Amino acid sequence: MKIHFLTIAAVMLLAAAAAAQSPKTSFKFDFGPGKPAAGYQQVLPTATYSDATGYGFDFGTTVTGVDRGGKDALKSDFVTSKQPFYFSVKLPEGNYNMTVTLGDTQGPSSTFLKAESRRLLLETTATKPGQLLTQTFTLNVKSRRINDTETVSLKPRELHKLDWDDRLTLEFDGANPCLAALEITPAPQAVTVFLAGNSTVVNQDDEPWAAWGQMLPRFFRPGVAVANHAESGLTLGSFLSSKRLTKVLSVMKPGDYLFIEFGHNDQKDKGENDGAWKAYTERLHLFVQEARRKGGIPVIVTSTSRRTFGADGRIENSLGDFPAAARKAAADEKVALIDLNVLSARLYEAMGVEDSKKALVHYPANTYPNQPEPLADNTHFNPYGAYELAKCVVEGIKTNKMGLAKFLKNDTPAFDPAKPDALTSWVWPDSPRSAVTKPDGN
Repeated sequence: MKIHFLTIAAVMLLAAAAAAQSPKTSFKFDFGPGKPAAGYQQVLPTATYSDATGYGFDFGTTVTGVDRGGKDALKSDFVTSKQPFYFSVKLPEGNYNMTVTLGDTQGPSSTFLKAESRRLLLETTATKPGQLLTQTFTLNVKSRRINDTETVSLKPRELHKLDWDDRLTLEFDGANPCLAALEITPAPQAVTVFLAGNSTVVNQDDEPWAAWGQMLPRFFRPGVAVANHAESGLTLGSFLSSKRLTKVLSVMKPGDYLFIEFGHNDQKDKGENDGAWKAYTERLHLFVQEARRKGGIPVIVTSTSRRTFGADGRIENSLGDFPAAARKAAADEKVALIDLNVLSARLYEAMGVEDSKKALVHYPANTYPNQPEPLADNTHFNPYGAYELAKCVVEGIKTNKMGLAKFLKNDTPAFDPAKPDALTSWVWPDSPRSAVTKPDGN
C-alpha cells in the first residue's frame, strides 16, 4: 500500500512537471491601472516584455494608463499612447482567436491594428465617447521547426522578422488607440490559407514596401488564418530546397488552402536557361499534387505584372511564358486560378503611366529615414498598391466560388481593378520598427 501511494505521488509530480513545461496558449488581459476584472491578468503600463513573463509592451514602446472608474472593471480603464506601440505574447505555433476591446468610456478613440510583420488586421476604426468596440481575428503563429531533425532554411534577414519569432506581436497605431482588453485562445479548427510566393506576396517588414499577402488578413472574418510563408527572392525551386513546402505540408490539414504565386525569379533562373518555364510548370504540378495529398485545396496565382508601359499606354508582358504556363497548369490540374497578371495590368492601366507610380515604391530621396537615394521600383508595391492587389485576390476567391468566400467580411464589396480606390482615401501609419531596406530580389 505504501508503494502504491508513492507511485501515485510520483505520477502526480510528473504530471505537474509536464504541465509546468507546457507552453501557455490562452490569455485574458485587462489593461490599465484600475482594479482588474475577475479572471483577467492585469497589465500595467510598466509591463515590459520578457521571456520570463511571456507578455508585455515590446521594442521600447511605452504607453500611459488611464482609469475612468466605474462598475465595469474590464472597460473602465485602458492604456493609450500618442505613438505606435507593440504588445507581444509568447505563444507556440498554431492558429489563435484574438479578441481586442477598444475604446474609452469618456472620450473618443481611433485605432489602426497590425500584427507581426505588418499584417493588416483593422483599418482606422473610431469609437465615440462611451462606446467600446470588440473585434475578433484569427491569426497564425508559425515556427521554423518541421520535426525533430528538420527546420526551414531561413535567409539571414528573416532571423529578425516578427513572423519567425516565438511570440505574437500586435502593433497599435492610430490617432488615439485605447486598448482595454485582449483575449487569446487556440483555434485548431480554423481554416488556414497558406501562401507560397516571393516578394510580391511576402509580409514585408520595412516601409515603404508591402505585398498583397500581408493585406489579405484584413478581409477575413474569424475562422480563417493566413499563414504567409512567402519570402523575397524565392523561386518554386528555392521554396522547395529551403524546406518551406515541407513545412507547410507538415502543418496543413484537410480543407486548408495553398495559394501559389511565383514567376518573377523563376524567369531569371540561370540554371534552367531557356527551359526555365518547363521546370516552373513541373514544379507547379508538384505543389498542387502535394497539397492535394494532404487534403488541401491548391490555388494557382499568376505573377503580378511589372509596371512596364508601352507607347500605347498599355502594360507590356515582361514575364515571358510564365503567366501562360501558370494558366495552363491550373487548367490541367483543374484547380482555381487567380489571374493577378491580368488584374494588376488592368489596375496600372486604369491609374495611368504617372499615377500608377503611386501604387509602387516610387519616392524622392529622403522621403524616409536613411533613404538618401530616390526609389524607383516598378515591381514592388507600397501599402496602397498591396491593398489594391489584395482586393484583386479577394475578387478571385469570389469568382472561383471558393469555400473561403463565406469567411469574407461583409465590408468587402465587389472590386474592379479598372476602377481603383482613390489614393486620397487610403491611410497607412508607418511602422516604427521598419527601416528602408530593398527587398532581396522579387
